[in-house]
Amino acid sequence: MYIPPPYQEHRQEVLVGAIRQRGFGTLASFNAGQLHVSHLPFVLAGAGEELTLIAHLARANPQWRGLAGTEAAATFLIDDAYISPGWYPSKQDAGRVVPTWNYIAVEARGQMEVVEDAEGLLALLEPLTAAHENHRPRPWTVAEAPADYLAALLKGIVGIRMVAPVLTGAWKLDQKKAAADRLGAAAGLRRDEGAEGIAGWMEQV
Repeated sequence: MYIPPPYQEHRQEVLVGAIRQRGFGTLASFNAGQLHVSHLPFVLAGAGEELTLIAHLARANPQWRGLAGTEAAATFLIDDAYISPGWYPSKQDAGRVVPTWNYIAVEARGQMEVVEDAEGLLALLEPLTAAHENHRPRPWTVAEAPADYLAALLKGIVGIRMVAPVLTGAWKLDQKKAAADRLGAAAGLRRDEGAEGIAGWMEQV
């Protein structure tokens, strides 16, 4: 992922937190002689050298074949928004402004493992489910599904793991602009319905 120096985010705790907050990404790999892309729910488990990115693919999806032992990338678009040049106060001075797009994204790269046995698949599905259920008043768990039903479904999926992924972050938030322009754009975003997230990040730069 190309990231100009002003937009690079290196703090591991920030990158891990962003992936855990988003929970949905894109897996890209070149294996078995083909380029593959899949959009998947992920969970980032563990910490430090034991950090592991886990997900699962439909067995009918050819991406898992030949994936084990290869390097792959998983990307997460955390938030994004169009930036109108009309929001920059400096537009009134010289007009030397143009539209742009601000965004926060994280990339994970690492060696892939494939999990096919039922016990291993359950070990992946349980934390993945918990990550999206534990905040609910009555969290659903994998154990609630009838055993025969679950056994049949497990035959249709393949688990994947990226162990000790290398994380890089792109925090493009108008860092190259003067503070007045950056905050002016943030204020413009707050007036746009649904764009408050990026505005908050820009205000924290």
